[in-house]
Amino acid sequence: MDDSTNPASKPSASTRPAPPLPLPPRNPAGHKGTFGTVSVIGGCAMHPHRMAGAPALSARAALRTGAGLARLVMPAALCDIGLTLCPSATARPVRQLDDGDLDRNDLAAAMDAARFDQHVMAVGPGLSTGEGAQHTVMLAVGQGECHVVLDADGINSLGLLTDLQDTLVAPVIMTPHPGEFRRLARVLEMEQAIDTPEQREQAAGEMARRLGCIVVLKGAGTVVTDGHRMYVNPTGNAAMATAGTGDVLTGIIAGLAAQFVPPPSEPRPWPMAPRPADPSRPWSLYDAACFGVWLHGAAGDAWCQSRNSPAGLLADELADAVPGVLGSL
Repeated sequence: MDDSTNPASKPSASTRPAPPLPLPPRNPAGHKGTFGTVSVIGGCAMHPHRMAGAPALSARAALRTGAGLARLVMPAALCDIGLTLCPSATARPVRQLDDGDLDRNDLAAAMDAARFDQHVMAVGPGLSTGEGAQHTVMLAVGQGECHVVLDADGINSLGLLTDLQDTLVAPVIMTPHPGEFRRLARVLEMEQAIDTPEQREQAAGEMARRLGCIVVLKGAGTVVTDGHRMYVNPTGNAAMATAGTGDVLTGIIAGLAAQFVPPPSEPRPWPMAPRPADPSRPWSLYDAACFGVWLHGAAGDAWCQSRNSPAGLLADELADAVPGVLGSL
């Protein structure tokens, strides 16, 4: 049998492609507050949709990556489900209207708490694209106090906002799969195809420049770009083409950013002294995105090798494979 098709020949810890940059050391005297807090804002309880698993997967992945705390900001009707799926997280329920959509006043209060109390917002897993979802995204990307990882329906809802290119204030990492990328590209009147590796790189770079954000265009050879720099990921495999693995990637990137990226310094809503440099947070947001996609793929490769199988991966298993990869570095 050709070794290239043998799952057992997937890269081991000693042979897998090297990460794009070194992983910073973990403070041996740290506590859960030291390693950052991720708020995962998602879930939908509007009929006929009921989505609770996606935000729980993102929270699980953030914690497996080393974040100190993960908080689920979800519709009140789903919080118990979310905490059952990820009991290590905490939850902030958001009140709902009679039709199941989110109460905007309570949502605004929850988002205010997240932007001032957490390091990273992961917005979009299972969110839907209703009016409450669009308001959630507008509040998330319109603030400047914490980083945002925007995924799934967070991206789809962004494309429904008016004055899209003037809306993004927050430092944003956007993680579209090809379908989400094409929908947003149509809104931006971008005509580039994404059928070849070269087209994917060019189109992702153009979107990053237009929106002033970091774009992670998922797929075989995931592309990470801020419009000026480019990283094409060498890890990962076809077993990862299954439901929920994108939610895991969102949590991984958010968990890394919470630990190793300093909070935004601008814009600030009031005059404040500059934050002192934090040597325990040496990464840029771009660094976190690059390392995150590498780690996500390496965890998938480790799963294939351990199971000697090219398929059957579950998203929660992918999240649970992350600590082993981190431990091998």
